[in-house]
Amino acid sequence: MARTLIQAGHVLTMDPAIGDLPTGDVLIEDGAILEVAPDVPVTDAEILDARGHLVIPGLVDTHRHTWQSLVRGICVDWTLGDYFFGIRLGISPVYTAADVHLGNRVGALDALNAGVTTLLDFSHCNNTPEHADAALAGLNDAGIRAAFCYGFFESSPGATRFGPHEDRVRDFHRIADSLAGAPLITPGVSLSEIFGLPWRCTVNELAAARERGALIINHTGCVWGSPVTFGITELDAAGLLGPDIVHVHCNALNNAEWSALARSRGKISISPETELNMGMGRPVFARCREHGLAPTLSADVISLNSGDLWHQLRFGLGFARWDATRALNESGAMPETVAYTARDALTWATLNGAAALGLADQIGSLTPGKRADILLIGGASLEQHPITDPYGTLAFQTTPTDVRTVLVDGRVVKRDGALLGVDLPALLTAADTAAEAILARVGRPLPGTPPGALSTLNSSAEPFRP
Repeated sequence: MARTLIQAGHVLTMDPAIGDLPTGDVLIEDGAILEVAPDVPVTDAEILDARGHLVIPGLVDTHRHTWQSLVRGICVDWTLGDYFFGIRLGISPVYTAADVHLGNRVGALDALNAGVTTLLDFSHCNNTPEHADAALAGLNDAGIRAAFCYGFFESSPGATRFGPHEDRVRDFHRIADSLAGAPLITPGVSLSEIFGLPWRCTVNELAAARERGALIINHTGCVWGSPVTFGITELDAAGLLGPDIVHVHCNALNNAEWSALARSRGKISISPETELNMGMGRPVFARCREHGLAPTLSADVISLNSGDLWHQLRFGLGFARWDATRALNESGAMPETVAYTARDALTWATLNGAAALGLADQIGSLTPGKRADILLIGGASLEQHPITDPYGTLAFQTTPTDVRTVLVDGRVVKRDGALLGVDLPALLTAADTAAEAILARVGRPLPGTPPGALSTLNSSAEPFRP
């Protein structure tokens, strides 16, 4: 029996029944939260001294293309169209299985370092079955909790190394079999963009996911002026929507489509940094509130933005407040209250995220019986002192450096600011070397070069034709 006591921290449980403890203890036994109280008198536990720290649930990222961590920041001046041709049809085809493994390991460790203990890995660089195995191994090697959402997307339409779509569906079942009983990884499906493939392929992907009880994620309503990524009306008419689908972005949906998502009790993932920078439209916090849907947050593409949810939380909260007051400001008035609170933003990244991934009974709050995915935040950094409002400190003052200790399933993976069991210099050297080789194979050796003429990208990548 392994027991750990997190002692004397300022505990923000995110559980309305327990509330917050200005000074409190969290007792963990065999990976589960056993007790949360102002004082837990035990003598047979490892002590984690949380004095001067905020103790909160681990954050949940509901949509991350983790494999792209090896081309970090290359998309900084790209539109969504540039991204599609540059990353999905240019860089993805030259990724080896070893690249996917390293990208997922680096990306998952990046998430853990910033306090993301659970992520939804939207894994759509499965160029071969070996790539899918490598992606899953990268997550496992990092020790993160994840939904591994198998992507059916074909990165080389004119020169597939995988075979027909049916082979991809069969390979998903192979992966799902391998995850039976896995302690930290659950199976999922990342749908191919709707109307990017024949309709029967979408139906088959959904059927495969539901046969296995797997989570489903879909890029939804984010390509303006094209039918691609829409299909909500058609899915609704066919009875194919449901509460097991995480809909990402949703910026361009109309009222009828939002009503369909609400009737289906679908989940919503918002990527504020990506959406605001790639021309995808307003992040949909107001739409979620209007239709009674719970927003969640995601880092999306590390090929553009940061790998921590603190950025997304801050961007999202700032945008949501601005969006709520814009009309009032333009009428010549000022608001009397803020539309969204700092606690609301933390809820997006904890309770709401856990529910979206079907894990609300396991994570998302510091509740006895749930798994011990826990962060200790604070310490000696300037921005963490003084703490006059703990939720404000988290929403506006916190960086990955301030995430001092991270536990996943009761196991410490980061202690006193350092990831455990990771040879960081060697890992970063491997990432740098792999990135140089990837870009050399594409024919674009300098990260950050504007996409320009896409003919310089992998010649095997044909234009996408829905």
